[in-house]
Amino acid sequence: MKHAFIFPGQGSQFVGMGKDLFDNNAFAKKLFEQANEILGFRISDLMFEGTEEDLKQTNVTQPAVFLHSVIAYKCIDHTKPDMAAGHSLGEFSALTAIGALSFEDGLNLVAIRARAMQKACELAPSSMAAILGLDDEKVEALCAETQQETGEVVSAANYNCPGQVVISGSVNGVARACEKLKAAGAKRALILPVGGAFHSALMEPAKKELQAAIEKTTFYQPSCHIYQNVVAKAVFNQQEIKKNLVEQLTGPVRWTQTIQAMINDGAKKFTEVGPGKVLQGLVSKISKEVEVDGVTLPGA
Repeated sequence: MKHAFIFPGQGSQFVGMGKDLFDNNAFAKKLFEQANEILGFRISDLMFEGTEEDLKQTNVTQPAVFLHSVIAYKCIDHTKPDMAAGHSLGEFSALTAIGALSFEDGLNLVAIRARAMQKACELAPSSMAAILGLDDEKVEALCAETQQETGEVVSAANYNCPGQVVISGSVNGVARACEKLKAAGAKRALILPVGGAFHSALMEPAKKELQAAIEKTTFYQPSCHIYQNVVAKAVFNQQEIKKNLVEQLTGPVRWTQTIQAMINDGAKKFTEVGPGKVLQGLVSKISKEVEVDGVTLPGA
């Protein structure tokens, strides 16, 4: 039975995340303090005692979720994964957990990615929306139609599970696409409370900044295959991993296809490592045939 470990992305954060690990595990405390030094501010204070608004800031959210996931992975007893994947930001957590990135380099890249994405969000009014109850092809077709008719950016960004696709783009593009998608039978077209159009062409300025940082970073051979968002298949080669990480900023998160590929390659059990249970819910909707759980974390 192959065991897959999966790592969550932005949106899984909560106030108090990681505090019990910090309080009760000397190694975890050391890693949190190391992270505070690397980042140049006490992210641990924001994670443990900050407000929900503090944690919603992209430049805080992304390193916070990364730290919770990676430190939990390093501190909790578990079997070694046969394969790994991460949802969006979670791909960096997964790569750090399986040894392709050092802790310091993983955190630095996440911090650079978060700042670059924040800047890209400020360049143009943009948003995302969750579309429920339509098949992937219909969502793609109507986004393409909207883009062609209006000249606005809008495209599928996250294929989360069957019947749940998140679209991303300019404020007007997303609003117009939502109208079309509802008219076509979508059960919901819900604008999401996010800061910008992640995984769309509007992230191109951030992509260039991240690419420069990734090219300067040493990547190692991972301990198992990583199933990356943009290709939804197993990857082992370091150069390919780097290329896919860059492409992920403007490309979609093919989570449904990624989980299906892992199942096709023998995964029978999925363990989510990090805050929340979002990915456990998505995997259960993608397949009823696999076992799904999370690591047992203090205070979770």
